[in-house]
Amino acid sequence: MTGRVTQVIVAAADGSSLSNPGPAGWAWYINDDAWASGGWPHGTNNMGELMAVLDLLQSTAHVDEPLRILCDSQYVINSLTKWMPGWKRRGWKKGDGKPVLNVELMKELDVAMKGRNLQFEWVKGHAGHAMNEAADERARAAALAFQQGVAFDPGPGFPAAAPKAREQEFAVGSVDPEPDLFSFEPHGVSASDAEGRGSTSVPGTASPRVKAKLVQLTRELLDDEVRQDARALGSLLHPEFIAHALDGRVIDKGYGAWLPTSSNHEILAVDTYGDGVAGVRWRQGDDLTRLRFSLWQQTPNGWLMRFAQVTEVSAG
Repeated sequence: MTGRVTQVIVAAADGSSLSNPGPAGWAWYINDDAWASGGWPHGTNNMGELMAVLDLLQSTAHVDEPLRILCDSQYVINSLTKWMPGWKRRGWKKGDGKPVLNVELMKELDVAMKGRNLQFEWVKGHAGHAMNEAADERARAAALAFQQGVAFDPGPGFPAAAPKAREQEFAVGSVDPEPDLFSFEPHGVSASDAEGRGSTSVPGTASPRVKAKLVQLTRELLDDEVRQDARALGSLLHPEFIAHALDGRVIDKGYGAWLPTSSNHEILAVDTYGDGVAGVRWRQGDDLTRLRFSLWQQTPNGWLMRFAQVTEVSAG
């Protein structure tokens, strides 16, 4: 009796960032009928390649065939095949005690890899490998789209893929409509307006994808290069951004009085308030004595901060 021949799915995954960090894209590629891409207004090459692997795993979660993933990043392969067990034992800390980079993506990947028959293979990037080049081309196209504010082709995805709970990163000019968002008032969200549009003003727990994205963006605010670069900072803020400073002033994006002054922080919660609207509650400061709230809105340019507030709290 002839045994069943197991077919292996081979896919290339790649990420692209135009200035690393900067407008970024990701893509995975199996063939011209099975591929996907996406991106962000601000990200890194490593984030892109990790996201490509995560989306590939989620897109193929319904199949039993082994999956061989081609990556040109040793960082990604080593993270997922060598370093992750130690990180988990240490509470997602590296050997030197520092936090693991891209930890929210790593946690999602840890879940997505469970029970899967996976093999990771390194391929040299930009060396003529057909599948790697195809993934790289699509990841770079997505990054360029976010840089230029134009639409891009997200790809057909994987055949018969199960629906995934995922946030949609709209590109400017996309044919997809902007989510129906409830309005904002100077002191936050108008609950009555939310109810009038059928949304809820009661916070709900954010999906893992939304949480990972907003935690990433919150940490970007703490990056010295971002805080000192008006253009980089502006790319994270909604055109109608306002904030309540520590002294009670209502200020706009032209002033930095609301900005964090210390990179020490603790994320308390990420809540959703309706489709495309979410808030991050976090402590910040050398003694974690400043309680912060950031309200983010999903727009054609990705998630942008619409409102921020900081309050001094007791160190005890």
